Amino acid sequence: MTIEEILEDYRPNVGVVLFNRRGEAFYGRRIGDFADLGEDKDAWRWQFPQGGIDRREDIVEAAFRELKEETGVVSARLLALTPGWLAYDFPKAYKKKNWRGQRQKWAAMLFEGPDSEINLEADDHQEFDDWRWGALEEAPSLIVPFKRDVYAELVSSFRPLRDFLRERA
Repeated sequence: MTIEEILEDYRPNVGVVLFNRRGEAFYGRRIGDFADLGEDKDAWRWQFPQGGIDRREDIVEAAFRELKEETGVVSARLLALTPGWLAYDFPKAYKKKNWRGQRQKWAAMLFEGPDSEINLEADDHQEFDDWRWGALEEAPSLIVPFKRDVYAELVSSFRPLRDFLRERA
């Protein structure tokens, strides 16, 4: 079985690590909870913007679309994309259609607008009820356990870029 065949069981998804000029990462507090997984309803709700890639949609276009839908942000510049796909499995109690999990491409972007541009109600389907800037290294401890390995990989992959931004702040 090829990697392409394996990945067919995973929903194509794109995520965005949005940095401000100080090298801080955007975190949105997810609406809803993971009580169906037996987790504390307030635990692990902070995450980066992410969402499905539409059929025939370009990955970069999907990243900008998801960022705008979930945060209202349009003043952003693409800095980097992860070179390959990062994948995780859904827990057995957490089914999303017939997918085994998600495979993700991640974009690092620089926010070039004022904080007042951030509008969590920019789309009809609001994903977040609060937001904040924080350290990139916080990500794995804030996300649901089944996504932690992906978030740890993002921290490792995007840390040099974050350090570059901090040096120029």
